[in-house]
Amino acid sequence: MNKKTFIVPHDFTEIADNALEHAIRTAAPLGAKVYILHVVAKDKSITEAEENLAKVVKKFDHFGVELLPCVRLGNIFDDIGDFAKEHHAELIFMGTHGAHGWQHITGSHALKVVINSDIPFIIVQDKKVKLDGFKNIVVPMDLHKETKQKLAMVSNLATYFNSKVHVVTPDETDEFLKHHVQANIQFAKRFFAERNVEMESAIIPGSGFDKEVVKYGVSIDADLIAIMNMNRSSFFSAITANYEQYIITNDAKIPVLVINPVEMGGYGQSILFS
Repeated sequence: MNKKTFIVPHDFTEIADNALEHAIRTAAPLGAKVYILHVVAKDKSITEAEENLAKVVKKFDHFGVELLPCVRLGNIFDDIGDFAKEHHAELIFMGTHGAHGWQHITGSHALKVVINSDIPFIIVQDKKVKLDGFKNIVVPMDLHKETKQKLAMVSNLATYFNSKVHVVTPDETDEFLKHHVQANIQFAKRFFAERNVEMESAIIPGSGFDKEVVKYGVSIDADLIAIMNMNRSSFFSAITANYEQYIITNDAKIPVLVINPVEMGGYGQSILFS
């Protein structure tokens, strides 16, 4: 089998180091390798970037995970996704700096980077990764058919880290939507049960659903929130156009798995760790 590959865009900041440590902790039990990528705009910046990446590798090589530094000429919005695709990456771990940082990677800019990639992202802030990885994963559910993809990816992560999955849905008063909420919960229960993944469900307030998701995550000490980047209106009125941006830069600093919908064949097929 080919060795699994993760990508970490790195701008020589503590936030990027934190994203790298998340990647390393995830890679270790899988035997995966990690590319540390720095994107420069000019040729004259390459040598300095290579020297700085060598220092990063030296700082983290004691973890025993294969770290591969790489400098790329281009821009972060196009080349992070292209690089990941070229190297058949399974995941991209990226730090976000809030209002300041590498080319101002705020929530909206981070989302722009994500949109240009078919590879799932785990976006982290400055909250340190736990030694035992992602033990509690929050999964907000909506009515999109693409939700199957999210469940498949989450189930793989949960299997590797022996995680508990927490499926949350908004409290709907409309009978039609309420019926579909219950149907989705039952679907998720069957899906995770078939894969021997522990799951519990919760219905949370629909008003300000994005904030309620984060609030729920705090209440269970969540290590990861998994969302689909639909970037369009949802069946649920609770999910707004700013939903993804808020979740990515949530005040609790919980890491976020962001998945772009892709064309897939087959029930519940996973493109993660396949």
